[in-house]
Formats: sequence, C-alpha cells, structure tokens
Amino acid sequence: MMDSLPCPAPRLAVIVPTYQERDSIDAVVDRVATVLQGIAWELIFVDDDSPDGTADRVRAIAQRDPRVRLLHRIGRRGLSSACIEGMMASTAPILAVMDGDLQHDETLLPHMLAVLEREQLDLVVGSRYVEGGGVGEWAAQRQSMSRLATRLGQVLLRADLKDPMSGFFMVRAVVVQACVRRMSGVGFKILLDLFSAAEQPLRFRELPYRFRPRAVGRSKLDHAVVWEYLLMLAQKIVGPVIPVRFIAFSVIGGFGVFVHLAVLWPILRIMGTDAFLLGQTVATLVAMTSNFFLNNLLTYRDMRLRGRQLLWGWFSFVLACSIGALANVGIANYLFQGGHSGWFFSALAGILVGAVWNYAVTAVYTWKRPRASA
Repeated sequence: MMDSLPCPAPRLAVIVPTYQERDSIDAVVDRVATVLQGIAWELIFVDDDSPDGTADRVRAIAQRDPRVRLLHRIGRRGLSSACIEGMMASTAPILAVMDGDLQHDETLLPHMLAVLEREQLDLVVGSRYVEGGGVGEWAAQRQSMSRLATRLGQVLLRADLKDPMSGFFMVRAVVVQACVRRMSGVGFKILLDLFSAAEQPLRFRELPYRFRPRAVGRSKLDHAVVWEYLLMLAQKIVGPVIPVRFIAFSVIGGFGVFVHLAVLWPILRIMGTDAFLLGQTVATLVAMTSNFFLNNLLTYRDMRLRGRQLLWGWFSFVLACSIGALANVGIANYLFQGGHSGWFFSALAGILVGAVWNYAVTAVYTWKRPRASA
C-alpha cells in the first residue's frame, strides 16, 4: 500500500524558462503561490545554466516547498526548447507558460484555468492586442518590430490570433504531447511554434493583460531574437526535413559570397589581375572568418564558443570549409567536363555538396555539445 502523498498531484504546472533571473525568483514563487491558492499546482523553473546562480536560488526554495521544481540545462539554450522540456517534464493535465521577469500578469492564471476548463478549449492566450490589453512602456521601435512580427505570424498561422507572439498562455498537456515532435523548438516564440505544429486547428481564446515593465535585470531581447524568429518562420514554410540550423548556415554562407567579392575587388583594382591568386586567397580567408563569427553568434548561439575555444573553433571551421571548397570544385568540374550537366547545374551541385559538407563537419567538430561527465 502506498504511503500518503505530501501534496496532491498537480492540476496545473506553471513553466518558467529562466536565464539570469536570480533576483526575481522569490517574487515569482510568492506571486504564483498567492494567486493559485486552492489549486493543486507545481512551478517548474527551466534554467539554462545561468551564471548568476538562478538555479541555486531555485534549489534553495525547492528544499522548503516541494511544489517548486528545477530543470537545470547544461550545454543547451533557448526559450522555446526550455518551455518544451519543462512542459514534457510535468504530469499535470494543464500547463501554463510565463516569463520569469515579472512582466506577465500572474493574477490572470486562475481566470485562464477557469476559462480553459469551462469552455472546453485547447488553449488560452494572455494577449496584449485584444481590448483591455497593452504593451506598457515599450519604445516605439520595439512596438513597430512587434507589430511586424505579429503580422508575419498571423499570415503563417492563418488563424485569427491577435497576439501570436505572446509568451504567456495555458494549454492542455495532451495538445502539447500530440504535436511536440513537429515543433522546431527554435527561438523565443513557443506559442507560434505550438500553433503551427498542431495538425488540427486549436480551439483557443485570448484574454487581455497589460505587459509590465521589467522590475529587475535587463531585457535579453536583441537582434539575434529577430533572426531566430525569421528562421523559425522559414522552417515552418519549408518543413521539418531541412534543419533550421542548415537554413541559417546557408544564409550566412550566401552572405560570405558578398564578403569574398568585396575583399577581392579592391585588391585586383590596386594590384592588378596578376595578384588574382593572392587576392583570392585573402578573400577566401576573410569570408570564411566572417562566416565563422556570424555562425558562432547566430546559428550556434546556444553553443557559442568563447575564449580559447574560439581560436580552435575558427581553425576547425576554416579547415572543414577548405575541404568543402575542394569538394565543391571537384564535383562541379566532374559533372561539367563529363557532360553530365550544363555549367549552371554543375556549379549548383558543387555548391550544394560543399554546403552540406561544411555544415555536417563543422556541426560535429566546431560546435560540439559538451558531453556529460560520467
């Protein structure tokens, strides 16, 4: 016979992804506990190895309150993937997602739960863009970016969702479990990912809330977030067959062509065509270097190399891409000289082989995920 449980099984799990949010953890726990009185709940913080000790603060609180849990991720980073791992780690039938910076209105949680269960919905969204909601004290530039991203998301979803960029929502666990394998887990917009991965249209309702100003710390939104959002949209268009990192890698590779030509042209203008070999060598090295740093900053943002690893990463990237360039030329020349295809398709085949090689090899040897210690 089983011993009596210290607390009932959770009816609602609140998932809070964190990165450097130590100063707000206590307030999040206190506010959630206050508004969810009378409801069996658990609070799951998913921390991406914050250097400020966020995970340690959660551990200390969890020692006193078993309803508070921690998922401490090592070698992984990203809001969407953190939310997915947190949701899949709970047995609660209802899941809520909210930020750990106190900008989402936790007092809406009981109302979201009541509406979700009463109206037999799949999902309830905390919305800034329905009557009664608002974005608070956002600067004009951020409001413009949010409106543009919202319009793009609405076009992709083909659903009358006023705030597809919201990071504050409540969903039935069975809905997440049904579509989680089709979710990309890329970027910051988990709600858009969830909607686009669902095979059937989701039954939803939006409830208004006003976005609060950040109380502590500083916003982690930057231009890389916009990049990740565009990548997620691109993958939703082309489908899951092509990895989103390969899309990013290829886009940056295309930009490298312009860098290459921008370096080669002035060298030839100054030194003449006799310096073509020198110019081509210098331009190739500069383009590879720019590609490496852009991929490190954007494509592999969650595994960014720093310090001594940066030098080794650059060396392995240049070496892999040099071999890829030889494969590119060799394949293209074989197809063209052998009469298998015209110059355009021969060149295209060479570029594709080189790109796949560069992506595959650098993913294994340049941006390696850290191995867990035995």
